[in-house]
Amino acid sequence: MVSHVTTPAAEVLAALPDWVTLVRAPNPGPMTLDGTNTWLLRAPGGGSVVVDPGPLDEGHLRAVAAHSPVAAIVLTHGHIDHTEGVRRLAELTGARVYDPPVLEHLDADGVVVEPLVTPGHSRDSVCFVVRYRGEELVLTGDTILGRGTTVVAWPDGDLGDYFESLGKLAALDGRPALPGHGPSLSDTGVAARYYRRHREARLEQVRAAVAGGASEAGEVVAAVYADVDRSLWPAAEMSVRAQLDFLRRESHHGLRGLDSA
Repeated sequence: MVSHVTTPAAEVLAALPDWVTLVRAPNPGPMTLDGTNTWLLRAPGGGSVVVDPGPLDEGHLRAVAAHSPVAAIVLTHGHIDHTEGVRRLAELTGARVYDPPVLEHLDADGVVVEPLVTPGHSRDSVCFVVRYRGEELVLTGDTILGRGTTVVAWPDGDLGDYFESLGKLAALDGRPALPGHGPSLSDTGVAARYYRRHREARLEQVRAAVAGGASEAGEVVAAVYADVDRSLWPAAEMSVRAQLDFLRRESHHGLRGLDSA
């Protein structure tokens, strides 16, 4: 039985580089862990690049704005716990908000930010590969979390896309992962491969549940996620629906019993 994961998928990073600052939003919860991580990337004497301003919380946004000047604001994806404060932070700082789909390369006083398209958790998810002074790290948003595993938020999220995105991140061995929630991890590649193995094992459980007669997503959740706190079952159901959709597409003739899921 594949158990529910609540621990980090790789070794926790011992310390952040001196040009990276974390301002954590005060919105802890089952889906946000300790709260949304707002990341600030800044070369000495330069302007900050803010990644994911977080919720519309005035105290949090003013704490982020205190790291002025802010050169740019970028987003890993459009979920409200990452984006609600964007407009207010732009008002406080005068910074430009860059839309990830059209952002190809950002250089803020030597801090180079390049997007890596990683749909799966959501259709619009991106990660950012960041380089400065020979160091390289990855801002992973909700594609890889600092603790536990992420939700593939069907129908916006897609499991096939997620597998492909994990493949991209698995190639980034040795680069720290700075996630949207939870602690930073020492190795993006290690975390991505762990996520892939875990997701594949869950998929096998879903196959078995369907073979055993489960025909609706709720029934699959009850069978596969029995070890998960029931407060998380709605999120688990989103992932199950993504898994069922993946299995439907995997079979040329469709899988019997999945039409009502």
